[in-house]
Amino acid sequence: MNETGTTVFDTQTVNSWLDGMLAPLMQLFDEQTPIALIGIRRGGVDVGTHLLAELKAQGVAVEEELGELNIAFYRDDFSSVGLHPVVGPSQVPFDIEDKHIVLVDDVLGTGRTVRAAMNEIFDYGRPAKITLAVLVERQGHELPIRADVVGHSLDVGKNEYIDLDASTMQVSVGKKS
Repeated sequence: MNETGTTVFDTQTVNSWLDGMLAPLMQLFDEQTPIALIGIRRGGVDVGTHLLAELKAQGVAVEEELGELNIAFYRDDFSSVGLHPVVGPSQVPFDIEDKHIVLVDDVLGTGRTVRAAMNEIFDYGRPAKITLAVLVERQGHELPIRADVVGHSLDVGKNEYIDLDASTMQVSVGKKS
């Protein structure tokens, strides 16, 4: 912990979590089903960008572009939290019908964000399969949603946050204000 009471996982550590996600993710693919990655804005897009580049580098046949979801309108707490104006519209530049969709997020907490993302995915079509890949899984799920691939698990309290700084690829854990 540093002087602010925040624990920071450095870039090297976070990159090792990301790299550790690749082999388990690839084991879930089959040769018959086309693969596409969709990141949940904001942090899931950053994690998805890294995973997509690594999968392509390893020769995995995957959609060239990363889809991006803005799940703001799909959240069950939309009426109380409203829109986040800095987050743009969703962009899914490929047909998801009968594809193996890898849904990517930075942190899996309550499961509500993932539920909202899956609702939006089905508005685009019917995928053959959805795999959930998250950089960090924390305790405190409120819905029966679990990740298929996890970079790292953290046991943090309800009064703590987990944040990915995509510019440095560092993860911070600290007390909510």
